[in-house]
Amino acid sequence: MRGLLLAVIVVFAFILVSRMLNAWRRGSGTSPVQHGKLIKDPVCNTYIVMSQAVTAEVNGMVTHFCSRECAARFARGERRR
Repeated sequence: MRGLLLAVIVVFAFILVSRMLNAWRRGSGTSPVQHGKLIKDPVCNTYIVMSQAVTAEVNGMVTHFCSRECAARFARGERRR
């Protein structure tokens, strides 16, 4: 009986460890933030993932914003809420 219980525990541990290793290799469980560079919106000071940011060129300078509204405010000279 002890041998059977030990075998069940070993099999369960093997399955658990193999699933954890597979998840680690695939990168699951990571937040979206880890998949992109964070940037700060100069108007509302919100941090956003660069791939999701609104990009605008103002006075020859490319700047990233959290929304079109913040980009428009920046173009009008408004910097903070």
